[in-house]
Amino acid sequence: MIEIRQTKEFARWLDDLADSRAATKIAQRLVRLEAGLFGDVKPVGGGISELRVNYGPGYRLYFTQRGRTLIVLLCGGDKRQQDRDIALAKALAKGLKDEMR
Repeated sequence: MIEIRQTKEFARWLDDLADSRAATKIAQRLVRLEAGLFGDVKPVGGGISELRVNYGPGYRLYFTQRGRTLIVLLCGGDKRQQDRDIALAKALAKGLKDEMR
């Protein structure tokens, strides 16, 4: 079982998601991730990966992994704002590295 933690930014994004069906699909995806089933994931650089949820506008969850048992969900978005979300995820991950020192 993989431990999953969320940044405040990710939790706020998920709470503010207006589409309840999308929120359910994302929650289901997180349950599979917790079980170690990554599915449709690709690296985007800087130790960040993008987990794609093929629903609606193409939701994206950005995360970094710490060891084999901890995943930190950094932020979320959709295909339309992908570049901005990747930049935010990289900045959040850098902040995590600074906190862990």
